[in-house]
Amino acid sequence: MQLLGLSKPSIDPHNPMPAHFSGVPLPEAEYVVLLLHGRGATAESIEPLAHHLGLPDQTAVICPQAANNTWYPLSFMAPRNDNEPFLTSALLVIQRFISEALEHGVTPQRIILAGFSQGACLASEASARLAQPFGGLLGFSGGVIGQEIDKALEREDTPLAEMPVFLGCSDIDLHIPEERVHKTANLLQTLGADVDCRIYPGMGHTINSDELDAASQLIKQQWGVNEDTNTNSND
Repeated sequence: MQLLGLSKPSIDPHNPMPAHFSGVPLPEAEYVVLLLHGRGATAESIEPLAHHLGLPDQTAVICPQAANNTWYPLSFMAPRNDNEPFLTSALLVIQRFISEALEHGVTPQRIILAGFSQGACLASEASARLAQPFGGLLGFSGGVIGQEIDKALEREDTPLAEMPVFLGCSDIDLHIPEERVHKTANLLQTLGADVDCRIYPGMGHTINSDELDAASQLIKQQWGVNEDTNTNSND
């Protein structure tokens, strides 16, 4: 499993990769959610989001921690090279945790990538670069990374065939241009994903209840979660 168009940097600032874990231990997990925090935040601060997603009991939630609480130093809209080596190092963190989950017998369809802000940008970028249909992508206020979308991500085949994706963002988000969210949705659709993209007027840089409901519904439909297998919601 390779990240399309990337090679390991000579400096790997996010490795070794500390993380906050909740749910069941990874060796016992049937499902995995990789949940990525935003700029200036922590792994512990993003973990409560998992409790609003209606996850089944057998889920391992992995929240990686960025070095100095920041995955990459500049805007996600900056030229990619200006955010290196931090950006590639962050994507390698995602790759490593996915590989670890696969080694423990979790199937790709039972792995969901999710994140907020910088975390959503990384989850979106990783989904496009790994080019494998995982269980889903939940991108709260984010989009694929770079001044322009990397042409290497545009391909004729559909490696993300039928992978469910939810993208939610405000129309006035100071950090995430609405146009980039739409371009991200279009790219992922071109790669075969089933994308639900929602723009919320006047919301700001946050996550609202409709987004949480949409994310929970995606998980329920993808993993067949029902009340008998789910005690991790706040209901």
